[in-house]
Amino acid sequence: MRMTPVIECVPNFSEGRNTRVIEAIANAMKQVEGVKLLDVDPGKATNRTVMTIAGPPDRVIEAAFQGISQAAALIDMRQHSGEHPRMGATDVCPLIPVSGITMEETAAYAHQLARRVGESLNIPVFMYESAATKPDRKNLATVRAGEYEGMAAKMQSDAWKPDYGPTAFNERSGATAIGARDFLIAYNVNLNTKSVRRANSVAFDIREKGRVKRTGHPVTGEIVRDEAGEPVREEGVCKGVKAIGWYIEEYGIAQVSMNITDIKQTALHTAFDACFDSASGRGMRVTGSELVGLVPLNVMLDAGRHYLKKQQLSCGVSDRELIHIAVKSMGLDEFGPFDPDKKIIEYLLEADSKKLVDLSLGSFSEELASDSPAPGGGSAAAYAGALAASLGAMVANLSANKRGWEAKYEGFSNWALKGQEGRKTLLHMVDEDNNAFNAIMEAFRLPKGTDQEKQIRSAAIQEATIRATYSPLNLMRQSFIQFDLLEAMATEGNPNSVSDAGVGAILAFGAIEGGWLNVMINIGGIKDKAVAAQIEAEANGILQQGKERKEKIVKQVAGTIESL
Repeated sequence: MRMTPVIECVPNFSEGRNTRVIEAIANAMKQVEGVKLLDVDPGKATNRTVMTIAGPPDRVIEAAFQGISQAAALIDMRQHSGEHPRMGATDVCPLIPVSGITMEETAAYAHQLARRVGESLNIPVFMYESAATKPDRKNLATVRAGEYEGMAAKMQSDAWKPDYGPTAFNERSGATAIGARDFLIAYNVNLNTKSVRRANSVAFDIREKGRVKRTGHPVTGEIVRDEAGEPVREEGVCKGVKAIGWYIEEYGIAQVSMNITDIKQTALHTAFDACFDSASGRGMRVTGSELVGLVPLNVMLDAGRHYLKKQQLSCGVSDRELIHIAVKSMGLDEFGPFDPDKKIIEYLLEADSKKLVDLSLGSFSEELASDSPAPGGGSAAAYAGALAASLGAMVANLSANKRGWEAKYEGFSNWALKGQEGRKTLLHMVDEDNNAFNAIMEAFRLPKGTDQEKQIRSAAIQEATIRATYSPLNLMRQSFIQFDLLEAMATEGNPNSVSDAGVGAILAFGAIEGGWLNVMINIGGIKDKAVAAQIEAEANGILQQGKERKEKIVKQVAGTIESL
């Protein structure tokens, strides 16, 4: 079944100093029902504010229109100045597919928004990136070339007529670029210099398009040209990265300002390390960095693992610990605290959700002890499985970091990573079991006054029953997988922690037995007996194999304890 479509929108408004204007624009967007305002990031030196909203596509483009409309009413571009390139009150407004929607579908929504902005607000609109109408308009820098001051003359050319809106320049609101693109990370690396020229030298080293090749002196030397007379370029080291150097008076330093447009080709930490190496080679020092706007969770986790590997320490630690290592390694808190709950998009989207896994141990046990039928044994079993994976990861981490075992650290680190993956998967199942039960209850509450209503209700009950049966079966599968980790830790891990591996095996089998009981109590409600028989056979097989694996590990643990 297809996921509910969700898109993100990151409009950049040409105001970063007047809080009244910034708040008015933000309020206009967040008042649209179904849309969540994830981030507001103003910059005084750039005189620019980056806002981020997310939600269903139709709701997001409505909120974006309201923000653009408010910006047009409150921002007069004839009075604007700032460090960042810009061409309009709403300079750029990209739509980004998050889940359940293709780039092509997102681009169609971008055109829908652009048409409305052009017609209703009398603002010239250029489409860019995946929504571009011409190849030479894909690149935002090309579209924005000349900026606000040169846009009126630029638009007089037939080649630069806007895609939507008036062909005459709007002096008050300027022009706007609307597009569809992949996730972009706006990222600045701080240098211990005030020199824009020196910052640019680093930017040219690392950005994809690099610098123009010259003979002799890299600045004053003669430009090298190809057979067609075009300048030859020396490519930079980071693919999918645009970068320039600038001076930020607010901080008293120069920065390398980057847009990482393809995080698959260049990770955040790769861009940081490239700046570090270039700056060091040129007699400068990187002092830290800052993220403008939001960042996906995996970007921070990958960075944390990267820097732990460089220290030859286990990467199988919690997400929060990985984020902490990433922040400290890249100096993301140099100018102020880095709050993951406000900077990581997944955390912001989940901020208002109520989950069992977010409860304290005491509160979770209270929920189990209440007179409500859910959460129940399925959620408790899933939590037992998560504890089993956690214990396996703990032994792996202790073994990876054990003095004298440095040669083995990588293998144990990989085991710890698997334990963390299992832990997170099984924790998700704590809530999934609860949600599956609630889905059955909702199906039984459906009306049954007519024959059609009865058919709809019966089909919903069947769908919910199958879900409630597969949920504990998946729990059994995931809990069984943990035996590989626990057996490895019982036989190869730190002997002083072998009892923890044994307890993990007992908990893993407890989760399997708990899952089996929940499969059996739900399977009778499945009308398709072939499906029911297949589920029952798999559940019985996992139960038997799980018992054998648990007994083998406990026997191994007991033998090790006796020999200590």
